[in-house]
Amino acid sequence: MIPESFIQELLARVDVVDVIERYLPLKKAGANYQACCPFHSEKTPSFSVSPSKQFYHCFGCGAHGSAIGFVMQYAGLGFIDAVEELAQSAGMQVPRELAHAQVERARKAPLTELMARAMKYYREQLKTTPKAIDYLKQRGLTGEIAARFGLGYAPDEWQALERAFPDYRDSGLVECGLVIENEQGRRYDRFRDRIMFPILDQRGNVIGFGGRVIGDGEPKYLNSPETPLFEKGRELYGLPQARKAIHETDTVIVVEGYMDVVGLAQLGVENAVASLGTATTGHNVQRLLKQANRVVFCFDRDSAGDRAARRAMENSLEFLADGKSVEILQMSGNQDPDEYIREHGRAAFETLLRDGATRLSEFLVREVRKPVGEPIERQFNLASAEGRAQLVQEAKPLLQRISAPILRVQITKAIADLAGLSQAEVEAQCGLKPLARTRYAPAQMQHRRAPNSIEHQLLELVLRRPERAGRLPWDSVSLDSAEGQALRAIAEAFEHGELPAHGVGQLLERFRGSPHEALIAGIATTLTDDMDEGALETVFTDILDRLRQSGLAQEIAALSAKARVAALNPDELDRLKALLTRKTRGAAASVPAAGHATEPSKGG
Repeated sequence: MIPESFIQELLARVDVVDVIERYLPLKKAGANYQACCPFHSEKTPSFSVSPSKQFYHCFGCGAHGSAIGFVMQYAGLGFIDAVEELAQSAGMQVPRELAHAQVERARKAPLTELMARAMKYYREQLKTTPKAIDYLKQRGLTGEIAARFGLGYAPDEWQALERAFPDYRDSGLVECGLVIENEQGRRYDRFRDRIMFPILDQRGNVIGFGGRVIGDGEPKYLNSPETPLFEKGRELYGLPQARKAIHETDTVIVVEGYMDVVGLAQLGVENAVASLGTATTGHNVQRLLKQANRVVFCFDRDSAGDRAARRAMENSLEFLADGKSVEILQMSGNQDPDEYIREHGRAAFETLLRDGATRLSEFLVREVRKPVGEPIERQFNLASAEGRAQLVQEAKPLLQRISAPILRVQITKAIADLAGLSQAEVEAQCGLKPLARTRYAPAQMQHRRAPNSIEHQLLELVLRRPERAGRLPWDSVSLDSAEGQALRAIAEAFEHGELPAHGVGQLLERFRGSPHEALIAGIATTLTDDMDEGALETVFTDILDRLRQSGLAQEIAALSAKARVAALNPDELDRLKALLTRKTRGAAASVPAAGHATEPSKGG
């Protein structure tokens, strides 16, 4: 884990405007900066960056966050990688608590250099190999697109890489999968006589290769093995090159081969990626749904394509979210996407993509009508009770995996209609708990106060200056609302030195992944930069006065009510007299009572 203090120091050192301008141009607009949002397609700028809040927000798609959040979302990096990237730019050393990660990076660095040198060598070989150039031209590729994807050629020799590396016996060549060593200790190149497709990570480093045979031969595609750099199930070919187009179209197309990705890009469809020699994994799906709201899996219409489509559907279920769309497009005939677009053109492919894809919900219902692995002709006989029972049993493991609550309801209803049962009966048979209200709105949001509530007003003021949370009278602030709970959490974080006195971006980063994140971000987007700080402090003080007076009145009322039915003990009588005196004087300060907390407890 990275210490919270380091995260806050890092965000205090970097400027969100400077960070975002490394990736896209910003234009001054009053106190803020603006641009067309990089996360969805738009013509009128709705993406705003606030220097005072150190916070960005898109009023179109809702994207928001700190400098760390932007690097994560734009570059597709994980939290730690984004922190390291920003720390390096700021000349800061990530704390030693990341020693393991640092050791891993140090171990991988030499391998990364070997892979980069291999890519350079393969690219040079392509330029001087007519048959490889002719093959790419036959596939409709230009030199420009080959350069964009770093395509190369591995010579038809056993030890061609010996010319690229001074020490062909370097153990790193075997470790990163470029060279194979047999039992007798003899070494030879893994890739021979193949078009080479470099596989890049999110930082643009070469982590693996895919080699396609020229002409006939097996295997058609040969991939790098699993290495310290390369884990097939976690990577996607072409994602770094496709990211901009994915953001612009809010759609990512997943195809089966490297050549499909490159061929589509050649004709202007640049938002395509490919899985790497394995079925699309859950990690792939999770990653893609963070990049776009629509994911379309594009497969050949043959038995292998049918199996791939089914696996893609199954592996998507746990990562679905309401508002996101996963679709399956099975190409007609025997053409793959690259062949189809070369014959019919970009417009025809985009029409097919728009009108020919099947939504995952429809695909799932269609698939459960037949046993796994059986053709559509072998589907269950829904005219019989046995067939309808088999249908529900086939659907059961799939329904149990669906993570999107509303979508699960819709699919369950569809299965229930086919089976001649009620939704409740299908849920009971499949062991599904009916979706309670909490699945649609977190429990803390059900008690959320109206925007004009005292707690909501206080939270707005505290977001501007987190130190204000330390001045709240906790015996008068309601903690049964989302705002009250957020106030308590902010106060505790500030008390422990985990927050700055200013900066919404830093505060939001502190509560990333917490139950308070969405509420804090929602209010942060409404805060304006032109408010007079003195006037806001007056408002805050006035609210505190009202809270204390309210608490004073409630305690007086409680003691007075008790006095009407029983005599007060001496302490209670003294307390009531003190309270009445203060009320008479109109004092706003609270009177501490035994057992009443005036500061947030350490436990929260």
